[in-house]
Amino acid sequence: MRHTLLAAAALLSLGAAAQAQTTVIERDRPAVVVDRPASESKSVTVHDHGDGCVSKTVRKENEMGDSKTVKKESCD
Repeated sequence: MRHTLLAAAALLSLGAAAQAQTTVIERDRPAVVVDRPASESKSVTVHDHGDGCVSKTVRKENEMGDSKTVKKESCD
């Protein structure tokens, strides 16, 4: 009976020791860097209306001919 209790205590302590040594290592992934093509063109046009309003137009075009135009108007 005494040997059984000692054996059970030894097994429980080994199980607890095995759980205590579990280590989780988390690593941050490096940042993703996106290289933009050098052949992209961009034009900016700023127009002052004289009444306190200013409009700004930005047009971008990539090497494949796709273009995007954004117009922003602000008044003070």
